[in-house]
Amino acid sequence: MNIITYLLIAVFLCLSFLHFYWLLGGRFGQHAAIPEIDGKPAFQPSALAILTVAIGLMLCALLIAAISNVISLPIPHTALSWLSQALALVLLLRAVGDFRLVGFFKRIRGSRFAYLDTAIYSPLCLMLAIGVAMVDLAAYV
Repeated sequence: MNIITYLLIAVFLCLSFLHFYWLLGGRFGQHAAIPEIDGKPAFQPSALAILTVAIGLMLCALLIAAISNVISLPIPHTALSWLSQALALVLLLRAVGDFRLVGFFKRIRGSRFAYLDTAIYSPLCLMLAIGVAMVDLAAYV
């Protein structure tokens, strides 16, 4: 289970650092990260939204490290497990999507984002959901 734990931590940290990069003005990959409608971004995330996602992803890495005893936090194991299960559910829901712009069942297709969402983003969310659930379950074995 250690390899899955460390892979999850690495992925969450990389995604977090990517968001911090965008927050600091980096542009690489930014265009492909926003859903599009008729060739225009569906929304423009604020700096606060980007910061919130960056911190949230970092906290996901911290949660995985804590539930698998890589680090110790002063939080009951039961609470960590509930948080892990909630994270796995959120990631699964992201993979399924909103049936419009994101996820496996999106209706709006044909954009760069839609292609990458089908090929990379949604499968990644599904794999992360499975990995988080596995790490959480392994914590009880």
